[in-house]
Amino acid sequence: MKNNILSVLVIFLLLGTSFTLSAQILDEKPVDGLFATNSMLDKDPIPLPAIRQADVMWSKRVWREIDFRQKMNQPFYFPVESHNNWRSFINVLMDGLKERQFRAYDLSNTDELLIPVTYNEIIAKLSDTSRVTEKRPYPPYEEYDTVIIRQFDPTRVMRLRVKEDWYFDKQRSQLMVRIISICPVMMVEREGKEYSQPLFWVSYDQARKVFAQAEVFNRHNSAEKRTYDEVFLKRMFDSYIYKEENVYDRQINKYATGLDALLEAERVKMDIFNFEHDLWQY
Repeated sequence: MKNNILSVLVIFLLLGTSFTLSAQILDEKPVDGLFATNSMLDKDPIPLPAIRQADVMWSKRVWREIDFRQKMNQPFYFPVESHNNWRSFINVLMDGLKERQFRAYDLSNTDELLIPVTYNEIIAKLSDTSRVTEKRPYPPYEEYDTVIIRQFDPTRVMRLRVKEDWYFDKQRSQLMVRIISICPVMMVEREGKEYSQPLFWVSYDQARKVFAQAEVFNRHNSAEKRTYDEVFLKRMFDSYIYKEENVYDRQINKYATGLDALLEAERVKMDIFNFEHDLWQY
């Protein structure tokens, strides 16, 4: 009799242990990949060399535009829907503003970082409310007024403007570049035509911490996780110059159009290259 009771107790203990292990296995989150990874990258921005004013013997400021629709720049635009710490550049930027990790500055007809704006002010400015008249699709087919609310659509942000300074450091004998600020540009349609609408400026130095923790897709090796900070520092993007520092403070498209504008942008780029080339004698 005692043996039967002990046998029943052992069976219940084994069943209870089995159920407990099964519940623990079901509660565990499955690994989506070769190994478990952290949901957030824990990286610091790459340290930049210190600059002394006495060492800068030449400098030139230029403005570039990165078009996300170009094949090389597509990692800035995708994914459209964020997942697994993989976000598009505009979502990284807006999330950083929402969490107050850096500030945005109003355009106010200039690219200087003068007037700060909040995330809520940006969203309110980009949202649009309009009243339209529609016709019912069923009898008596009467007309009625309705309000359409258009919220900010991140997928409409297809360009990025970059303000950068090229300078020659005589202490290191190098021509170097430093990104000063960036500005996302949204494409809007008006009367059947597409126009670019700059949104706001952000200090690149203030936002580097956020960029260093945002993962970017690497089409050549998925095991190597790159960040937006590394993409900018390694110049892993395609762009064109739309303005250089000049006495009139005007963009290239103000005095050149079409092919002439492209040739003028190429001339500005070659001026920087030729300056470095002419410093040395071979």
